[in-house]
Amino acid sequence: MSNSADSPEGPGRRTSAWAVRGLTAAVFALAGLIFVTSANTAKGTNLRSDSSLLKLSDLIRERSEKNGELNDAAAAVRTDIDALAQRDDGSTEAEDAKLKALEKAAGTTEISGDSVSVTLNDAPPDATANPGYPEPQPNDLVIHQQDLQAVVNALWQGGARGVQVMDQRLISTSAVRCVGNTLILQGRVYSPPYKVTAVGDPGKLKRALDDSSAIQNYLLYVKAYGLGWKVDENDAVTLPGYSGTVDLHHAQPVE
Repeated sequence: MSNSADSPEGPGRRTSAWAVRGLTAAVFALAGLIFVTSANTAKGTNLRSDSSLLKLSDLIRERSEKNGELNDAAAAVRTDIDALAQRDDGSTEAEDAKLKALEKAAGTTEISGDSVSVTLNDAPPDATANPGYPEPQPNDLVIHQQDLQAVVNALWQGGARGVQVMDQRLISTSAVRCVGNTLILQGRVYSPPYKVTAVGDPGKLKRALDDSSAIQNYLLYVKAYGLGWKVDENDAVTLPGYSGTVDLHHAQPVE
């Protein structure tokens, strides 16, 4: 008779079989629990395609459109206020002149004149390095915040009387911010190409662009990888006044 430890039905193998059965039962129980939990959560809907679960990009687009509508409403109200301000309110000519000068400096009134526009764009999707340059990294092929800011700063430096990015007038509190290659400006979202327009002396504005070291660095990437860069000199152009809120918002400590 053979030793029981060597038998197929020996104690060691029997214990292993019971362990496998117990583990299998535990796995099935856990799977059942997951299915029940998922069913209770979904309640008959598809968790992956539920329309209530908006993608972040959809939410951003929705908020941008809403902000655009609010800006249009604010512009209409500002027009009504300006019309009322034209009435005789007892102010002197000197006071009226001072108010107009403040409005002009604040950028809340439209401005016209000769202008220069600059258009920046990402490199083509299939862009490769031109001879003599290293192969590009993803960040080398898109417009960055510092590129747009360099153009805006140079135009102000060149004596611009007003600057507009895309369809929005800039004021002293405007912030040009980019997330990836998406521009977020005063609550609205834009994709490239980006157009910046400045009213002023075209010669001075173009010289300021040429003199900017930050723009000279950007032009290296234009030459190396095909980023978009176009400067146009325009005749009379009218930039709309800023129509958004002028209130300052800041964080406050929690009491």
